[in-house]
Amino acid sequence: MKDRFGINIKRYCRDHEADLASRPPSRAVLEAHLEKLRWLQHERLAHLIVLVMTVFAELFAVDLAALHPETNPLAAAMVLVLAVLLLFYFWHYFFLENTVQRWYKLADALRDGLRGASEAGARNAAE
Repeated sequence: MKDRFGINIKRYCRDHEADLASRPPSRAVLEAHLEKLRWLQHERLAHLIVLVMTVFAELFAVDLAALHPETNPLAAAMVLVLAVLLLFYFWHYFFLENTVQRWYKLADALRDGLRGASEAGARNAAE
């Protein structure tokens, strides 16, 4: 499947988590997961930067609307448009942040699975 306008990040994350659940823990699975985690962290950082810049633009528009009445109609429209945009940015950033934190737990579970498998292998070899 080819995505014309970038990837659908929610589907990408859901597919990755389903793939992890279907595979036994291994070093290769952990490395692949950590690489995708780095990609998601980069995505989260990019969205944080855009979110902060949009907040500053919203604050500027609120300043224009409140302190300079001669620009009020245009500034009020900017406040409304940016508020809606911020709502969606916060919603998307909330998804990215929680997904990154969930993936940290998945990485820990993979490490624990590897550690448990290696300890079981060592016990079996000793017996």
